[in-house]
Amino acid sequence: MPSDIDFCNAAGLLPLITAAVDQHVDQHSDDLRLLVLDLTATRFMDSQGVRLIVAVRRRLPGHTRLRVVAAPKGVPSRVLELTGLRRDVPVYDNLAEALREESRDGSERDGGERECGLG
Repeated sequence: MPSDIDFCNAAGLLPLITAAVDQHVDQHSDDLRLLVLDLTATRFMDSQGVRLIVAVRRRLPGHTRLRVVAAPKGVPSRVLELTGLRRDVPVYDNLAEALREESRDGSERDGGERECGLG
């Protein structure tokens, strides 16, 4: 994800994210079970970033889970906390943690489902 997510670029990010998800689904005959948005390189995010995450979540297939990675002391993490979005979308401190948690959650699933990370 970019270093800033705000009014200037948030609207343009949604089609890029949905195109990446669609491409992944088209290239793999299996279901996408997890999308991780990696905000660790994002230094600034305003309410448009929150709207972007909500819009991405709404456009995902019902069986696909969304997770966000954000630096614990970074602006995006604080914005997600203040807006309450952390209650609806799991936020992790790093990508390894988000994927490790998914492997625990997915241990009962068959091995055919895939993950997609965007960072």
